[in-house]
Amino acid sequence: MSAEDVSVVKCRVHVGTEPGAARGRNSHLHLNKELQEEVEEEAFTAVLSPSPQLPLSLFLSLSTLYSVVLIPCSLCCSAGLDAELYYVRDDVVNNYALSFILPVPSETNSLHFTWHSKSKVDYKLGFHVENPAAMDQPQSNISTQGEVPRTRSVFRVDLFCSGKVDGEAVLTVQLNLTIHANNFTVLNFKRRKICITRPISDSKYVGLDSVNAPTTSTRVFYISVGVCCAVIFLVAIILAVLHLHSMKRVEVDDSVSDSGSSQGLSQPSTQTTQYLRADTPNNATPITSYPSLRIEKNDLRSVTLLEAKAKVKDIAISRERVTLRDVLHEGTFGRIFHGVLLDEKDPSKEKQVFVKTVKDHASEVQVTMMLTESCKLRGLHHRNLLPISHVCTEEGEKPMVLLPYMNWGNLKLFLRQCKLAEANNPQAISQQDLVHMAIQIACGMSYLARREVIHKDLAARNCVIDDSMQVKITDNALARDLFPMDYHCLGDNENRPVRWMALESLLNNDFSSASDVWAFGVTLWELMTLGQTPYVDIDPFEMAAYLKDGYRIAQPINCPDELFAVMACCWALDPEERPKFQQLVQCLTEFHAALGAYV
Repeated sequence: MSAEDVSVVKCRVHVGTEPGAARGRNSHLHLNKELQEEVEEEAFTAVLSPSPQLPLSLFLSLSTLYSVVLIPCSLCCSAGLDAELYYVRDDVVNNYALSFILPVPSETNSLHFTWHSKSKVDYKLGFHVENPAAMDQPQSNISTQGEVPRTRSVFRVDLFCSGKVDGEAVLTVQLNLTIHANNFTVLNFKRRKICITRPISDSKYVGLDSVNAPTTSTRVFYISVGVCCAVIFLVAIILAVLHLHSMKRVEVDDSVSDSGSSQGLSQPSTQTTQYLRADTPNNATPITSYPSLRIEKNDLRSVTLLEAKAKVKDIAISRERVTLRDVLHEGTFGRIFHGVLLDEKDPSKEKQVFVKTVKDHASEVQVTMMLTESCKLRGLHHRNLLPISHVCTEEGEKPMVLLPYMNWGNLKLFLRQCKLAEANNPQAISQQDLVHMAIQIACGMSYLARREVIHKDLAARNCVIDDSMQVKITDNALARDLFPMDYHCLGDNENRPVRWMALESLLNNDFSSASDVWAFGVTLWELMTLGQTPYVDIDPFEMAAYLKDGYRIAQPINCPDELFAVMACCWALDPEERPKFQQLVQCLTEFHAALGAYV
């Protein structure tokens, strides 16, 4: 038998999968490449010993009742590890590997074998259970004898505990392979199945003999401590209620800190937008300080119009060089035009631009805010950023801000147009295109993070796109006026993008690169929903309470699990545990490449 007729025989084992980590939704996720490397180093690799040759490929996997999300990047959750154990490799049976007796957790109820043969091989399948009182006879979805398939296929062996006694049952799966009368091989796969009659409250396996029953005195002690804690808790609640009743007005963050003031938050929304609760340790207590992050307050110190004009004096041009054409977007006091800018040296040359300006009835405060916010990205140069290029601040005229023109305009409006066109042209924009847009936004934000620039208002509405699918991040000048439904005032006379803000920004007005990562996760959600509004059914005043209580927007329809896991990473309560933009770029790039492999 030649080596070309034989494929590698190996075993893949999912170790310690936790039900709570199913599909990567309720677990706290980390982008950690080193963890993946550790998994690979801990893979079961065995020393091959001389054994009979077989034209057979056999791949064994342990699968649980829950699927483990393996993200195609250095992002791994605590659901478990992934390892390989070779049984036959290069036509050689690995007896060393066959000698392993691997444990099977109690929640794992099936073994899956993937096999095929390049030539005719007959088989007989048998099972032996050493402790039949703990486990019933295994069942398989294939016949006990027959011919090994010539194409790659899977068969399953179901393992069911009897439920009568607690214990361990050693199972032997015997596979007899016969090429001809004088050439046969016996493969014995041994597994130690854990059978527990009582329900398991913790997803991590605990040995049956590692837990001793508490003594009577221990029970009395625990009961006493529990009663004391309950009394103290009740007294604290009573004092808190009395204190609240004595206050004339309650701050928003005080109402969030008192769980009794948000009874309606214990259940997810029953309306069209659903929410899921991420029960991670980060949701237990609010974060108050993050020493390793550069944190800024959203300081709205009054800036005069003269000061704002002085900041942009060096890029001011004559109003005569600008010609306004179509109105692209209009709000209460602001407008965005498609304009033309004449070259200073050669008036015959024209350059298309966006022109942001205000109407005649706009107040001086609104004009000042437009000029101030337009300078957010000024002086930065990156292929995925769109800073202002010129301004017109002549006396007697309303100021104008000029930016390079992008054919398809505002990204949020573009996504909504794509959603309307889905019925007529479902292939107008692909999932791969959306991920490519997310990569570009992450690249631009990674550049800002390296320059220690905090955007504070990252969203699809503050991005633009051209006909080549190139996406650029812009400032948020006029965004409050042009997209009024995305901003809300929480009683402090300031319109803020509440649905895009991290918890520390809502509670303490703290902004950092980590809060921009949170907003990026919501922006990624916008991309996958083609411009839908996040948390649309939630009152803005209740947003902080929802986030603190562990609720997040649900996975969009047709969004891959791996991509939603990236979003969930961005929404960790602790800013230190959110991924960096550089990690997000790497992760999304690898996922984009994986999508391309299936196209």
